[in-house]
Amino acid sequence: MIDFEALAQAMGELDEDTVKALLEQVMAEGGGDAGKAMDACQKGMDTVGKLFEEGEYFVGDLIYAGELMTDAVETLKDALVGTQSAGKKAKMILCTVKDDLHDIGKNIVRSMLEAGGFEVVDLGIDVPPQKVVEAAKDEGISIIALSGVLTLALDSMKATVRAFSDAGMRDQVKIIIGGAPVSEDACKAIGADEWAHSPQKTVSVCRDWAGI
Repeated sequence: MIDFEALAQAMGELDEDTVKALLEQVMAEGGGDAGKAMDACQKGMDTVGKLFEEGEYFVGDLIYAGELMTDAVETLKDALVGTQSAGKKAKMILCTVKDDLHDIGKNIVRSMLEAGGFEVVDLGIDVPPQKVVEAAKDEGISIIALSGVLTLALDSMKATVRAFSDAGMRDQVKIIIGGAPVSEDACKAIGADEWAHSPQKTVSVCRDWAGI
């Protein structure tokens, strides 16, 4: 039986060996607890964020934590999303919005989305609203995932949703927002269709929208 508290603590303490051993144990036992393991890793990441805010961790620690989380997703992803049928993949757009340069969370989500059956058009970081609209129009894409870590990212997300409205395309797309500052209230204020703090929810929502 996996000790999920120990996993969360190991992630928070950036204990790579323990995190790796526990995740491998999850998969060795059939992967049925992969969701719980991912939640524990997310809890550990919350600890990392708190310690960074308190000055105990530094930028290098954040980057290392992001790499640990990416590795965790890679280890668990088959169990998290299940075996996907072969064939043409659904296409969607993912980006970090304008004025936000963070990509650790975005990259983790992209890895899980790709495992979940999507062809992800990753526009990168600091992406202006019009670029997202143009990409959706040019590629014929109807699922948009907007990521941000900074509070000011909420304004950029709102501007992106508004850009789709201004282009007469709002009813043609589904938009999910994700990242540290998002909430149900923020989602309503921004005008997005959904919001998520976890990669699992993002994948679940987008798969539902795509009919996967």
